[in-house]
Amino acid sequence: MNSRSEEEDGPSTLDSSLLTTTDVSRKRRSNQSSSPATAVVVFSTLVAVCGSFVYGSAVGFSSPAQMGIMDDLGMSLEQYSVFGSILTIGAMVGAVMSGKIADQFGRKMTMGISQVFCLCGWLAILYSEASWLLDAGRLSIGYGVGVISYVVPVYIAEITPKNLRGAFTDVNQLMISIGISVMWLLGILIHWRMLALIGAIPCVLQVVGLFFIPESPRWLAKIGLWKECENALQKLRGENAEISEEAAEIRDYTETLDQISESGVFDLFQPEYAKSLIIGVGLMVLQQFGGVNAIAFYANSIFISAGFSSTIGSIALVLVQIPFTILGVLLMDVSGRRPLLMVSAAGTCLGCLFLGTSFFLQDHLQENKGLSPILALVGVLVFKGTYSLGMGGIPWVIMSEIFPMNIKSSAGSLVTLVNWFGSWVVSYSFNFFMEYSTEGTFFMFSSICCVTVLFVAKLVPETKGRTLEEIQASMNPSIVN
Repeated sequence: MNSRSEEEDGPSTLDSSLLTTTDVSRKRRSNQSSSPATAVVVFSTLVAVCGSFVYGSAVGFSSPAQMGIMDDLGMSLEQYSVFGSILTIGAMVGAVMSGKIADQFGRKMTMGISQVFCLCGWLAILYSEASWLLDAGRLSIGYGVGVISYVVPVYIAEITPKNLRGAFTDVNQLMISIGISVMWLLGILIHWRMLALIGAIPCVLQVVGLFFIPESPRWLAKIGLWKECENALQKLRGENAEISEEAAEIRDYTETLDQISESGVFDLFQPEYAKSLIIGVGLMVLQQFGGVNAIAFYANSIFISAGFSSTIGSIALVLVQIPFTILGVLLMDVSGRRPLLMVSAAGTCLGCLFLGTSFFLQDHLQENKGLSPILALVGVLVFKGTYSLGMGGIPWVIMSEIFPMNIKSSAGSLVTLVNWFGSWVVSYSFNFFMEYSTEGTFFMFSSICCVTVLFVAKLVPETKGRTLEEIQASMNPSIVN
């Protein structure tokens, strides 16, 4: 009996040893999966999203500044339209170059370069006495914003632990919304030159802050600076944090990718990258062609056309936009990306449906014309609220997660370019569509938003709670096999 007990104890001791090893591994994974938001991660994110505020303030500046600039500088509506739209031209140029700059100089330096362009642009607007200087300043800001729109979400995704990555990356969209809202509200009260000065402040704050935050560990690993990678990771996770497992995963994945030559734009269209590319580009196309910039850029004229007060409507937009964006940040790592994205897309579909119905009643059913302004307000608020919940930020979160390091610069530049090109197409063509068929324009946007729900349901993976290396390996299995 004792003999048998001893025989059984042998395997049990071995099993116990194996279990202990497994438990330690699981414990480490558990600790990594529940890594806290350290002060360094929070501060680094705040510094990065100063750039997002600049992005939002650049988008929000043109609407409240329009009448003041046209009166002070004697600009025609056509000249001001050039000033407003030239931002997207600069952003497309910045988007094309953003990935290569970020890979060549690092994430921190790239953010610094972008802010130099933005700061010069705001100062040019501040001191402009002629339309050409105004346009040059807006173009410079656009270039900086095009770079920012890529590098900020990428940097945040690369420094945050996987359990916090979604929420922290979505703070990018929150700060864009705050930047837009601040410009809309302050623009009612102050002169446009003072508004331009306010736009320049976060540029300076970010440039100063960059001296006090670590570089992305994954970029350091990509260029072979392993010691610096570990040091940066230790700072981000805390002095007493166990980083060996995360560092090893970054090293293993980076070494695997090192065996593959750096890919250019045309290499993106190889079969192994097809799924990542379809998802990244598809989300940006559907985001823009769902009508977001049509409503954001022309909200005032939409309210006026529907017979509603543009001032009350704009204030209501601000009151809805920021709380819903905050809610999206809080839900990002709780509900997951896919459910939040589908709910958001369904909401934008409903909002556009309300808007289309509002103008249909106005044009065809005179006895129900009184409902038109109410439906227009509800439609715009539902659209902007639900858009802020997910469609605004999640495509950028997913873009920062799904591309492996060897194609991230080229793929990120392409995806960002598609986004800004879509923004230009929609903002330029919207008024022509409205002249042809007002209700048809919003019904078209509603249909595209409906397609977005199906696209997400069928193609977009859930990335919550997974490391970047796990996501990229699952999306591109042929690379790591």
